[in-house]
Order: sequence, then structure tokens, then C-alpha cells
Amino acid sequence: MIPIDADTATDLSMRALNLVNSGIIVLDAHHNIVLWNGWMVPRSARAAARVRERSLFEVFPELRGSRVEAAILGALADGTSTAIPQTESRAPFPLREAGSFDGPRIEQAITVTPFRDGEQRFCMIEIRDVSGTVEREKRLLDHAESLRARSYVDGLTGIANRRYFDVALDRELRRAQRAKGELSLLLIDIDSFKAYNDHFGHQQGDTCLTTVAQALAAKLKRPADVAARYGGEEFAAVLPDTSLEQARLHANAIREHVAALALPHAPAAHWPMVTLSIGVASFDRARLREVPALIEAADKALYAAKRGGRNRVVVDGDTPAA
Repeated sequence: MIPIDADTATDLSMRALNLVNSGIIVLDAHHNIVLWNGWMVPRSARAAARVRERSLFEVFPELRGSRVEAAILGALADGTSTAIPQTESRAPFPLREAGSFDGPRIEQAITVTPFRDGEQRFCMIEIRDVSGTVEREKRLLDHAESLRARSYVDGLTGIANRRYFDVALDRELRRAQRAKGELSLLLIDIDSFKAYNDHFGHQQGDTCLTTVAQALAAKLKRPADVAARYGGEEFAAVLPDTSLEQARLHANAIREHVAALALPHAPAAHWPMVTLSIGVASFDRARLREVPALIEAADKALYAAKRGGRNRVVVDGDTPAA
């Protein structure tokens, strides 16, 4: 093995530091720059010779009072290492993409590490460009949000699905309990839908479901209202801050709106046009204070509407409980 002298070793070390894909700055105990690697040059528009032996805070005055200054002081005074993630301080150093003099600052993750050479104290600042990481994380978060949103949408009708209905009803019921507010639930069924499917076929049946779903959604104007496909040909509406009588009016408006679409029904159906039966129930602190009880009450009212001739609204309390 050929021995390497001190000068050669120093030269090799500098060449290696200039190949590192991050900024490396070494400061002495007086905050003066001892080392400024090649990565820093095009991103700061400052050559190493221009900044060497100058105070870092003279080169970058805006670092005064920053998290970076506190980390440097801690490293030189107490020997404390500090990592400053991008989430805490996005771009403390005025660094830009190589060759860009007026572009946006690169996002930075910074590590400040103390070390000694004999009796002398130094600290090394490593600056990593995490701009790509930030963008990737944003894309991943957007993708996750998109997946989450899609998991709450019924693939056929485009309105909320049963999963979202369960979440929304539980959330709004808890809110009504806390605020001593009102909450109503509609359970909605397309009358004689089996006859419709048997006569027109499943493809046309899907079109009917979608048309009714969109008509339901169109009648729910407030942002907190939820229109959902409950299952099969059944739909549901969650109506926060809505009394039982207000819910009755909403339900009749929805029923009349769908009837006015005049969608031809199957010959075997009870009515010549597509109609809805709707059961209505409202949060009641004494009796309907839990999700299962509220759903059961609305379901019993819906059953009473079907049994009573369909194409009608029945409200919990209008008929004796089964």
C-alpha cells in the first residue's frame, strides 16, 4: 500500500466533500466559515473563497434570531447536535436551484453537529435539499385523500355510500347530543323496484337508481346535509338541525320531485310512474338517542309507508311502533 501524506489526505477529503449531494459548512468557535463545499457554490451564488473566514451571519444576516442560529450557538457552547426538519423551518438559507438566481428557495432539512479538533471547537452544518421529498409527500397525501374520498362514494350513483352514511350519522348524532340540537333521518325506498328491474332490465335499473340518487342530492341544499345510497334501491338522508316536522316537509318535497320526473314504471308496479316511500325519524333524548334506535324508527316508518300504499311519507309517531 502506498502511504498517503497529510496534504494528499486533505485534498482527497475536500474532493469527497465537494461530491456530497448536500451543503456542508464548517464554522469555528467565532462563527467564521472554515469550509464551504462545492454543493453550496451554485445554490448560494457565492464561491468558497468569497465566504471563507467571514462570519456566517455576515454572509447570511437573515439567519440572526433563527432556529439555525440557536442550533449553532448550542453546538458551539454546549456540544449539542440539532436536526431541523423541513416541517419546522422550510427554507432558512437563501438557497435556490443551481443556476437559478430568482427562483423559489429550495426546501431544506438541516443538521448542526459539533466536533473538536484538539482544543478548538467547530460545528458542521449539513443542508439537504428536500424539495422533491416535499412534493412527493404532497402527492402521496393528495392520493391518500383521493382514495379516502372515493371510499366514501357509491360507485354507481355518485352520492355517498353506506360507509359514509354510517360515519355521518354517528358524527351528527353526537353533535346533536352535545349541543342539544336537532337531527332527522330519512330512509327512502323506490317503490316496486324489483318489478322495474324485471321489466326494463338491470342496466335500465341502474340508470333509474342514478336518476333518483341525483334527484335526492339536488333537494338537499345545505353543506351538512348528506344524501347516501343505503343499499340496493334504498337511500338515506341525514338532516342536521332539522326538526321532525321540517323533515316531513323535506321528505314530501323529495317524493314530489321524483314523482314529477315522470319516469315510466313497469306494468306490474303499484304506480304507473317511479315513486318513493319515505320513513322519517328524529333524534329524541328520551327515546331515539342512539344510532340503532334512530335507524329502526325510520325503518319502521318506511315500512308503514310501503304498507299504506307506497308513494307517501310516514313520520315516526304517526303510527304505533311495531
